[in-house]
Amino acid sequence: MTRYHARIYVTLRPSVLDPAGAAVQSGLQHLGYDSVEQIRIGKYIELSLQAETEVIAREQLDQMCDQLLANPVIENYRFELEAAAGVAA
Repeated sequence: MTRYHARIYVTLRPSVLDPAGAAVQSGLQHLGYDSVEQIRIGKYIELSLQAETEVIAREQLDQMCDQLLANPVIENYRFELEAAAGVAA
């Protein structure tokens, strides 16, 4: 088994309104940052997992994102995956 490290980025789909992003944009404008536009708020998740192959690790990550880490109806996700240093026993 190989240990993998994943970085997962979850963002709202472009068609979904982002009230949190609008609130942050408004706050920044009140602070004088008028040049800031189109803020979108998302989630960043890191995790480690063990799998026989990178293909299996990617399949597991897709399932985790679809089932729990992201809401596929309103969110998009992408991830980066790399083998961790060393091999798990």
